[in-house]
Amino acid sequence: MALSLDSSNQRRGRRRGRSRRALSEINVTPLVDVMLVLLIIFMISAPLLTAGVPVELPKTEAGAIDNQNQPLTISIRADGTIFLGATETPFAALAPRMRELADANVTRPVYVRADGRAPYAVVAQVMASLSQSGFSSIGLLTDTGGPSSGLDQVPPAPAGAPAADNQAAR
Repeated sequence: MALSLDSSNQRRGRRRGRSRRALSEINVTPLVDVMLVLLIIFMISAPLLTAGVPVELPKTEAGAIDNQNQPLTISIRADGTIFLGATETPFAALAPRMRELADANVTRPVYVRADGRAPYAVVAQVMASLSQSGFSSIGLLTDTGGPSSGLDQVPPAPAGAPAADNQAAR
């Protein structure tokens, strides 16, 4: 039997030699995967960091507010405790602290975040104090998805009206 050099053996030898060389290419796929995961985590966690005082906002059918000015936020807990930003503030010190934070800019929007179970008297007093201090852009923050006020519904037909007229009105 004679030994013959097969061309396939030569190819295998070359392949083995190539695999031992160092790769000079950088694989960026794992880096992109990690960056996308971090992006998703920060997108989810960022809105949760905005509210400093936990309150349960009442639900209404009003939509979200689109405002580019940085508003001042007053939070009122269910027990009537008042917070300016994230710091507890007594009612007597509320107006001076608001003027101080607004830098005499009374056109700056002020948002009142009152718990749904907060005493109405406290919420009314805070809003009256803001109004007396000269703030004109005062808003109450609520959650969306509350009970309907009935504006999107057609009123019922009078007792003597035919049913066809009621259907046409819808």
